[in-house]
Amino acid sequence: MPKLFTTLHHLIILSSAAAYLITPSTSSNNNTCRSYCGNITIDYPFALQYGCGHPGFRDLLFCINNVLMFHITSGSYRVLQIDYAYQSLTLHEPHMSTCETLVLGTKGNGFIIEPWRAPYMNPTPDNVFMLISCSPRSPLFQGFPGKHLPCRNVSGMGCEEYYNCPGWESMGRKRMGSSFFGSGPPECCAVPYEAIKGINLTKLECEGYSSAYSVAPLKVDGAGDWSYGIRVRYSVQGSDEFCGACEATGGTCGYGFDGIRQVCMCGNFNSTSNCDSVGLLSSGARSMRLKMFSGIFTYMLAWMTLTVNWI
Repeated sequence: MPKLFTTLHHLIILSSAAAYLITPSTSSNNNTCRSYCGNITIDYPFALQYGCGHPGFRDLLFCINNVLMFHITSGSYRVLQIDYAYQSLTLHEPHMSTCETLVLGTKGNGFIIEPWRAPYMNPTPDNVFMLISCSPRSPLFQGFPGKHLPCRNVSGMGCEEYYNCPGWESMGRKRMGSSFFGSGPPECCAVPYEAIKGINLTKLECEGYSSAYSVAPLKVDGAGDWSYGIRVRYSVQGSDEFCGACEATGGTCGYGFDGIRQVCMCGNFNSTSNCDSVGLLSSGARSMRLKMFSGIFTYMLAWMTLTVNWI
């Protein structure tokens, strides 16, 4: 009888081993991709580590001396805020003009998004770019010598109010009518980003630029109260469903070595869907577990056969 209990005990051990070895681990995977820079939380779709976040935002954010920087082809910008609820970033560029100070000499970065990133982010529609001291030869004015298109107000913000800023007087310039150049092009041309698909000061032949974004429904009293900076709206292009399923099963959203394919990181293996399905184990991990189970099963079966014969 004791031998029978011993045999049953080993059967229980064998069953437990089989359950562990065949079933993939679904233990909760702490989000090792979430990080911080200063007082800003970096979470999906952004990340500081390669392989974390959404592939459309790779090599975008960098933490330098506790300051979060946003880097694209036109230059680097300081990140003031990431609003995950409204999917937007607020950026600052030191050579961008404000109401108090005009920065000329084509020192500013402007703002140009790489074509491959364009589906994922762009300045918000209520962000106005005011281009300053552009040449009469600027592409802004070609074909519209009298109307100065595409200059126009954006979300109630434009050059007419911006001309009242003290920065203009500090440059020794006085406003005369609607143009500093008489019948020539205006000293300031306000445009939305979508109108010209990029703020390239060299290409547009402009001396400087300013940028402000709407804080509606709050009402502000003139350009002195505008929020200066660049507000960028981002989108993950339908990837929320993939990442939601991944995180719901204890995984962390990331991308593969190719920098394109999305993966769900599940602790000791990666998945192309989530961490719950039996088929999620990588081929190497699955093969190793099956070999281990096969060896243990063969040994236990042989041992129990001998034991039963002795009973």
